[in-house]
Amino acid sequence: MIILAPRSNRTAEVMPMKIFAALLLALATAGFAQEKAAPPKPTTAAEAPTRDTSYIDEKGTAHVTRVVPIPEDLSAEAKASLSRREPDQGPPESLAERRKHTDAYTAGAKVAWSKICPNTLNDQSMAGVPVHVVVPEGMPDANKDKVLLNLHGGGFNSDSGSYTESIPIAGYAKMKVVAVLYRLAPEYPFPAAVDDSIAVYKELLKTYKPSHIVIYGTSAGAILTGEVAVKIKQLGLPLPAALGIFSGMGDFGRMGDSISIYALRGLSGHLDPPAPGAHDPEYTGETDVKDPVLSPMYADLHGLPPTLFVTSGRDLLLSGTVNLHRAFLHAGVDAELVVFDALPHAFWYDFKMPEAIEANHMMADFFVKQLKARE
Repeated sequence: MIILAPRSNRTAEVMPMKIFAALLLALATAGFAQEKAAPPKPTTAAEAPTRDTSYIDEKGTAHVTRVVPIPEDLSAEAKASLSRREPDQGPPESLAERRKHTDAYTAGAKVAWSKICPNTLNDQSMAGVPVHVVVPEGMPDANKDKVLLNLHGGGFNSDSGSYTESIPIAGYAKMKVVAVLYRLAPEYPFPAAVDDSIAVYKELLKTYKPSHIVIYGTSAGAILTGEVAVKIKQLGLPLPAALGIFSGMGDFGRMGDSISIYALRGLSGHLDPPAPGAHDPEYTGETDVKDPVLSPMYADLHGLPPTLFVTSGRDLLLSGTVNLHRAFLHAGVDAELVVFDALPHAFWYDFKMPEAIEANHMMADFFVKQLKARE
C-alpha cells in the first residue's frame, strides 16, 4: 500500500528536482530560524494511517488521508520502484549536496543508457555554451541533416537529465541530439538559461533547416522548452518542426493541485503545502511571474509547432503539464497529451522500467513523425 497522509507546516526536506526547492533552501540558510528544533522523525509502520479520511476546512483546504494500492497492470519493475520507501521527514539537503548527488546519478545513468542505446558522445561548445553531442550508433544517412535539441531537467539548479534525456532519444530516433548545458540558478537566474538555449539554437540554424530541428526537455527542461519557443517567436526566428514538453508547466505563479499532493517520487517522501506567492525565486529572480517568456501561459502561443506533452498520474507537475497543454489547444496548436497511470515525476529516466522504455520510444517516434511531415 502507498499512503497519502495529512501534512503539516513542519521544517521541510528539500526534495531533489522540486521546482520550488530553491526557496526552501534559502529560508533554511538565510537565518530565518535562529534556533532549529530537531526534525520530526519519519513515520513508522505502526503510526501510518490505515483508512481514508477527509476534512475540508473553512478555506476549502483539504486535510486528507488516502490508502492507495499500486495498480496491478504496472510492470514488476514499476511496482518495485513505487514500493521503495523514503522517509517522510528529514533535514534539508544543501545545494552543494544536491549537485553532488545529481552528478553521481547522471554519471551512472550515462553508462546504463549507453549500454541500451550505443552512441558516440562528445563534449564541445556551441556559441560559447557547453553541450553534449550524442550521435547514435547506426544513424542512417537520411538523418544526418536533422538534429534534436535537448534542454535538460534538474530544477534549474543542477543537471539531472543531459544524459538521461539525450541518449535514449538519440538511440530510438536514430538522430543526433545536442544537449545544452545552460547556466544554472541561483548563480544565474532567468533569463540566463533561455539566452544560452537561444544561442545554441541560432548556431544550429547555420547548419540545419528549422524544419529539421526539434526542441524538447523534461521537468525544468520542459519549462525551458516552452520559454524558448516563446522567445524564438518574439525574436522573429524560424520555429522548429516540433516541441516536446515532458512534465513541465507554464506559470510560475500558479502550480496547481498536483504539487500539493505529490513529492518527487509521487506519494513517497516528504511534502509540505506549497508556500504562497511566486515559486522558485532563485530562478525567476526579479522577473514578474506573468512575464510571457518566463511563464508561457501568458504568451501568445498561436503558431507554435506540433507539441507532445507527457506526464504521469503521480507527477508533481501533472497539473502544470495539463494546464499548459490546454493553453496550447486554446491557441490552436496541434498538441498531444499522454498521461501514464500511477507513475511519478520523470519516470522515463529509469532505464530498468519497461514503461520508461515505452515513453522514450513514444517521444522519439513523435519527433521522427513530425520531421518526416516537414520533408
